[in-house]
Amino acid sequence: MPTSPSLAPSPAPPPRVVRHRRADLTVALVALALAVWVTSGLWRDPNTRTITVNSSDQALFEWLLAFGGHAVTHGDNPLFTYLVNVPDGVNLAVNTSITVYAVLFAPLTYLIGPPATFLVILTLNLAATALAWYWLLSRHLLRSPLAAAVGGLFIGFSPGMVSHANAHLNWTAGWLVPLLIWRTFALRRSRHPLRDGAILGAVVAVAFSIAAEGLFFTALALGVFVAVWALHPAHRAEARAVLPTFLRGLGVTAVVAGVLLAYPLWLHFAGPQRFHGTGFDAVIHSEDVVAYAAYPRRSLAGEAGLGTQLAPNPTEENSFFGIPLLLLTVACFVMLWRRADAGRRATLWALGVTAAVFTVLSFGPVAKVDGRRVDLPMPFDLLGHLPVVNAALPARLALIVAPVIGVLLAYAVEELRADPPRRRRTRLAWWAGFALALLPLVPTPLLTIEREPIPRFITAGTWREYVSPGGVLTPVPLTLDVYPDGQRWQAYALAHRQGEFAIPSGFFLGPGGPDGRGRIGPTPRPFGALVDQAGRSGLVPIITEGSVQEVRADLRHWRIETVVLADEVHGAKWPVDEEAIRRTVTALLGPPERVDDVWLWRVPQG
Repeated sequence: MPTSPSLAPSPAPPPRVVRHRRADLTVALVALALAVWVTSGLWRDPNTRTITVNSSDQALFEWLLAFGGHAVTHGDNPLFTYLVNVPDGVNLAVNTSITVYAVLFAPLTYLIGPPATFLVILTLNLAATALAWYWLLSRHLLRSPLAAAVGGLFIGFSPGMVSHANAHLNWTAGWLVPLLIWRTFALRRSRHPLRDGAILGAVVAVAFSIAAEGLFFTALALGVFVAVWALHPAHRAEARAVLPTFLRGLGVTAVVAGVLLAYPLWLHFAGPQRFHGTGFDAVIHSEDVVAYAAYPRRSLAGEAGLGTQLAPNPTEENSFFGIPLLLLTVACFVMLWRRADAGRRATLWALGVTAAVFTVLSFGPVAKVDGRRVDLPMPFDLLGHLPVVNAALPARLALIVAPVIGVLLAYAVEELRADPPRRRRTRLAWWAGFALALLPLVPTPLLTIEREPIPRFITAGTWREYVSPGGVLTPVPLTLDVYPDGQRWQAYALAHRQGEFAIPSGFFLGPGGPDGRGRIGPTPRPFGALVDQAGRSGLVPIITEGSVQEVRADLRHWRIETVVLADEVHGAKWPVDEEAIRRTVTALLGPPERVDDVWLWRVPQG
């Protein structure tokens, strides 16, 4: 009896497809499990816990998520705001505005709040980065899913990625890099340069809105790699043949990205509250030469006491590969080079040059060896004065080296799996080398602590009785990177649709630094300085009539209606003495009122 076509069994899929599907699922589960493991301290309760070493940036990104969603749903400008840094406002285009994340995750932010949304994005970033690299390797560069998994998981959870998981939603969005690489090389032999160029232009626009600095670094790395690859004798003819098509696609990319980013780029380079350079010291934020051979703190080796203090802070451990991995990488390169044909050697040569260039540039304007500065001329000292480059932190250029190492490891694994059975002992020695190099780098969870609760005065909406719509409220101490409470309160109000209140000061990058460069937060004023002094020292500063007049001038400048002191103030770098602050503000403004769970001073207008 003939079988009905609708009931006929479908032909079995090719074995390679089945292997890929199983491998895809396995890698996805491992990547997600590792991501949850790294962020597990926050999953205990995202609303009451914060990352120990970088609570300031976490509060900033939570605020950006809340503000971005609020701006889009209320028809406001998501790239410039007057809710912070009254009366001058903040140009978010020169900050890390993560606009795409804020818009896409706005429903989730309104549903579960900024802290939980921040945690979801951070966890997905880590898992997606590993998966995206695995996908690029397994679908476009390798045949072995195991080799692609080794490379993808290493890159996704490399020391630099885990380090930046200390609250950096921009730098942990490493999944953008393989997408940019994929779409760039799709232009090489594109039959539809208009379509492919437009797709790459859209990806560039998305990457700019999430991680502009990372996009810049990726473009530089691709430029170096492509130039070295194309100039190699094995590929010169091919490069000349595909160059017209490649350039047409890049031209379309530039037009599409330029149109999509016209306003953000104008704000960035010519808009109000712009600045040149950065608010960070390039010498401090450069990679120590020894750091490449050191182990990161959030790793099994770090837990065993092998971590170091060579980074400016725990969020900037951008290399930290350890000596075994460096030796393994060199051995992999040599082995692959000996077995490669001319075409593969061109690729290896391009990878090696790219890694070397970015390693040297990451040393910054002045080389440091084990914490000691060495008087040697460095390439970044020349490049660091160029526009755009002067806004980059050289240490982060080391993040380009990790994908190069991951690709070399993946190539090596595939090559070793193809070895004949008679080389079993050699393969066992290689696998032992991989274990020795990679196991110490297995990440451990981020350090987290309990953070001070948002006062009921904010969560219950009581603040609306003391601030006019869109009026100015300030916590004391004033909001800065070291005192992030003001933006946390504002994020809560925006995400819970309570309305808007503005704050003076804030954690942002803006003008006011030396030589026209940027600085963190606004230029200090007397009121903020007095309160900060009290909170740090626990002592009430000397208050004179002149001090009172200066403070009144500050309050008029900021148009402050209400000053608020919570019972528990979060200090991101040091403990805060709330009692000393209360006595200081009382000496300046008179006795406070007790409202809900805060001390409150009303400021008469005019």
